[in-house]
Amino acid sequence: MTDSAPFRAFTSAAPMPYPPNIGLPEYTGWKDEQWAWKNTVYIGDWSFVPQIRITGPDALRLLSDLSINSFANFPIGKAKHCVQCDENGNVITEGILIRHGEEDFELECGVPQWTLFHLETGDYDAKASFPSTHKLQVSGPKALPLMEKLTGASLRDVKFMNSKYATIAGRGVMLLRQGMAGEIGFELHGPMEGHDEVYAAVVEAGQEFGIRRLGWRWIQLNHLESWYPTASVHYLSALAGGTNREYVEFMDKHLPDEWVGTVMEGPLRYDFGATFTGSWDGPDIEGLHRNPVELGWTKSINFDHDFIGRSALEALVAQPRRVGVTLEFNSDDLIAIYSSMFSDGPVYHLFEIPHPPFASNWADKILVDGREVGQSTHPGYSYTYRKALAISFIDVEYSEPGTEVKVLWGNPGEPQTEIRATVARKPYKQDERRKDLSLSGAS
Repeated sequence: MTDSAPFRAFTSAAPMPYPPNIGLPEYTGWKDEQWAWKNTVYIGDWSFVPQIRITGPDALRLLSDLSINSFANFPIGKAKHCVQCDENGNVITEGILIRHGEEDFELECGVPQWTLFHLETGDYDAKASFPSTHKLQVSGPKALPLMEKLTGASLRDVKFMNSKYATIAGRGVMLLRQGMAGEIGFELHGPMEGHDEVYAAVVEAGQEFGIRRLGWRWIQLNHLESWYPTASVHYLSALAGGTNREYVEFMDKHLPDEWVGTVMEGPLRYDFGATFTGSWDGPDIEGLHRNPVELGWTKSINFDHDFIGRSALEALVAQPRRVGVTLEFNSDDLIAIYSSMFSDGPVYHLFEIPHPPFASNWADKILVDGREVGQSTHPGYSYTYRKALAISFIDVEYSEPGTEVKVLWGNPGEPQTEIRATVARKPYKQDERRKDLSLSGAS
């Protein structure tokens, strides 16, 4: 166990900022940008996400040994959401795994060095490299016609989590059909030197379709409404705390050459960030680790192979203790928090709109009759629904939609209050990612 106190943001550690290469906080205003996400199209830049490329005869065996996913059916050109855990079944890292060839795989995730560690310390005939590529997300109801205009090609045959190659601004790009915002979307991959040209071409062509640029001031709102929990924001990697000394010592000596002189040379060489704030005051940082069952990824767990954490996950799948839900905060209670700043009496921690401006984990206690039954994380305000929401993890017996709970609001040592909250649907927004693009009206 690792003492959680040194990881508390603002008092013991600096909160983790959003990477500067994500862009500006806002471009046309966060309300306008949120509107476009569901009504037209937006472009977001996720090129900061690190990646590892594994090639060789044992590349697939390595990934299978580390991942909860099945690889029984994984054709070239397809991608999957890949999840890797520790022996306790808690998530170390997750991200998108793309198969480029029979022995060629690319994993984009917060901690690709976990794969490197096992490659170099295990018996695998494979090699690793760390390319730097742009990853531009183009998503929304108008994403399909925009991308077809831009590429001059039909994309209606591209199924969810499949890819297609095209040319944009004279640059070759791989279009990976995704939809992290719960809408039809494509992620544009290519060498980093083409980043600016491809980005500019998308923005220019997108004017006809009402394109907006994604500012980081609301970057987590689409994850929140679409219920896609994110490491360092909604939970911490199981590597947080540095208890895996063998791994830490390995990374001290084996920083990839491609990362020298980058942000990955600092603390990020170990994991993607480990600071937190909120009313949760558990003594051990491990209390902020999460397993795939809690994170809503049970369907990805496949016991057709051996992998790290398998036995722990078999028990969790058979009898889960906590599951993920959306919490909907009581609006009157939030108004009272703002009112406290302009009246006599205690002043409560500010509920920042549209969401906290840091990429640090947020963890508040969820209470029922004064007893802790879960954690509410990184809250945000949805301009679409005019509600404050939070991805949350709660004991199974309180997970039914409509269940009323309370969230303890305010850091330890500060004035605290309770916010009434209701368990709501998950995802909160209807999922449109998997639409059949061949159908008329899909655009």
